[in-house]
Amino acid sequence: MPQSSSRLPRRAPGAVLASALLAGAAVAADPAPPTDPQRYLGMWVTDDGYIRHELLPDGRYDEARGRTRSAYQGRYVISGDHIDYVDDTGFTADGKFVNDVLYHGGMVLRRERPATASPPPRN
Repeated sequence: MPQSSSRLPRRAPGAVLASALLAGAAVAADPAPPTDPQRYLGMWVTDDGYIRHELLPDGRYDEARGRTRSAYQGRYVISGDHIDYVDDTGFTADGKFVNDVLYHGGMVLRRERPATASPPPRN
């Protein structure tokens, strides 16, 4: 059976997300369990410290690699425990949060905890 010329072409999910993010549109959430995206904000780091991935509160991220600051920057959207990225060149990627670990692009990143201050000396 021939295809109708009015049929829309199928697009890769990343292409649709990239178009929506680049246009500044809201992305419809997948039917994932509700979570607070704010809980994932902050610095995520590989065990060797080479990749430092900061999720910022304005929906942007900044990734450092080795001594290169801001090697990659772009936007992100979190839905449930899933994160989608579109960097400023249009490259798309995704990841998943599991037990306070971010699995992204074959990497394992752990949340960087701020150093705790020493308790004041006792008198």
